[in-house]
Amino acid sequence: MILSVKEIIDATSGKLLSGDINSTISGISTDSRTIKEGELFIPLKGENFNGEMFVEDALKIGSASLTESVNNVGRYNKPVIFVDNTKEALHKIAKYYREKFQIPFIAVTGSNGKTTTKDMIYDVLSMKYNVLKTQGNFNNEIGLPLTIFRLNKKHDMAIVEMGMSGFGEIRRLKNIADPNVAVYTNIGVAHIEKLGSRENILKAKSELVENFKEGYTVILNADDDMLVKLTNKKGPQYITYGIDNGDVKAFDIEYKEESVKYKVIIDGYMMDVELNVPGKHNVYNSLAAICIGIKFGVNKEDMRKALAEFQPSAMRLNILDVSGIKVINDAYNANPGSMKAALSVLKEYKDRRKVAVLGNMLELGEYSDLAHEEVGKYVKDENIDVLITVGEFASKIAEGAIKSGMDVENVMICKNNVEAYEKIKKIMRNNDVFLIKGSRGMKMEEIVKFLQESANK
Repeated sequence: MILSVKEIIDATSGKLLSGDINSTISGISTDSRTIKEGELFIPLKGENFNGEMFVEDALKIGSASLTESVNNVGRYNKPVIFVDNTKEALHKIAKYYREKFQIPFIAVTGSNGKTTTKDMIYDVLSMKYNVLKTQGNFNNEIGLPLTIFRLNKKHDMAIVEMGMSGFGEIRRLKNIADPNVAVYTNIGVAHIEKLGSRENILKAKSELVENFKEGYTVILNADDDMLVKLTNKKGPQYITYGIDNGDVKAFDIEYKEESVKYKVIIDGYMMDVELNVPGKHNVYNSLAAICIGIKFGVNKEDMRKALAEFQPSAMRLNILDVSGIKVINDAYNANPGSMKAALSVLKEYKDRRKVAVLGNMLELGEYSDLAHEEVGKYVKDENIDVLITVGEFASKIAEGAIKSGMDVENVMICKNNVEAYEKIKKIMRNNDVFLIKGSRGMKMEEIVKFLQESANK
């Protein structure tokens, strides 16, 4: 990445306060602690931080900085550019830089499965192309621009993840990345606290395909009752996938404890797919990747190979052997849809005692009590043997399970992770399988860490 200071000024409508307008920068940083030589520092502001305090520190190593303070006039020898809003300037620079690359851009969004779907798509496309992808969960208004700044001339295409919690966020991300392919996983109730209904969640997610035109492509889950409404829009090509419905359908599905097999027909050719990750939800995630593979001409055998070798990201259904027990570490995040998907994976362990350790699901607003109780009913319906809940909201999971007929002796309510670990230590026995899952704020990976540390003593 090489941009001149003049290009930065033009992109942001900024004003040069000091330094040489003809100098260049070779990267972007929003963190003065990790800035490198040649990079432009963008001092962002938040509730608990103000990057403007670190402009001087950043310029000791970095090559230039933005600022919202006119007090920085002439203070530094290096280029300092005044802008009205540094976050908006970050977006404008990313948009300017993205426009330098005339390559396909794929955006993935949905309530559940975004990261896994993005990673599966990346593995499939990488069999044929040099692909840039969002790292981890860099799927917001800071992470997406930083992803775009990693583009270089070697990339044939890019795949970015787009998350949101309210109206307007997806639109802003779309305006930066300008994708021509949209992939939708599902519409659940994540972030319903802000948006109020699945209809509004669909409306917010639909911002991605606003003004999608002929030649653009929308790939979506045809088994999702909300997403199918998007196919009524004129203009782009639609490719749908699913188990019950869709252009690309999975059949003869065989669920196992730690894997899943199915068949799919592509252009009259029947392909056997085997995933080394479990669960129905991963069938859907992989079908989306197959649709992308079809669109971009990836060889069928290469697609099958990529999916067979796929490995999930950290804390997303990572299956661990810990001192005679199985631990399913799905602690990255949680909402009702992903909770049920994880419980469906746990249920496949037929000959083991199944223990679900479930924490609070956050950002559910007025829907919270009902959502937690529904998960509790699902725990009972899936014949989970023992339930341990963590947190105030999750106690409603326990209530739902007991109301549905689960033996109260097999239900335990804990206030925090330490208490849950103490319960686990008392009840666990050889050959058990434990599912650990909760919202990000619950940090339930601590329980996994406790188990691993105790096993190593």
